[in-house]
Amino acid sequence: MFRRITDFSNAWKYEVEATSKILNALNDGSLGQRVTDDGRTLGFIAWHIVLTPGEMLAKAGLTIDSPPEDAECPPTSAEIASTFEKVAASVSEQVPANWTDETLREKDEMYGETWARGLTLFYLIAHQTHHRGQMTVLMRQAGLTVPGVYGPAKEEWAAMGAPALP
Repeated sequence: MFRRITDFSNAWKYEVEATSKILNALNDGSLGQRVTDDGRTLGFIAWHIVLTPGEMLAKAGLTIDSPPEDAECPPTSAEIASTFEKVAASVSEQVPANWTDETLREKDEMYGETWARGLTLFYLIAHQTHHRGQMTVLMRQAGLTVPGVYGPAKEEWAAMGAPALP
């Protein structure tokens, strides 16, 4: 749970950069990749990451510059990535403009539960991280190079001349 706006803003900045790296590594042909015939596609998951900040933070009283939560997934990876950048920038602006360290303790009804706003911000990041992990598996299956997020990826280790970990 975040107790200070600056702590959230610093974490959000890093996580946005990490998500942007993943989204920018997609290509249009990879958007249909899925694990099973009835599974979610890579494009669906990417677009879900884009839509969630607007939907989630609206429940906590913020207005984020975001497509509506039922917006169709764009046909191109570039549009998904650019829309994410816009949404993420809006979160970066709206949270400190409308909330204070004190209001992070205020509670809102969220998905049948009651969450402090600082917890909502934590879950926003955790949700994004969870789906990024799903995306990296689908990216490998689609033949894409996965960029490192919390450390070097296999290809980045190789570029540094280090053996890839098994």
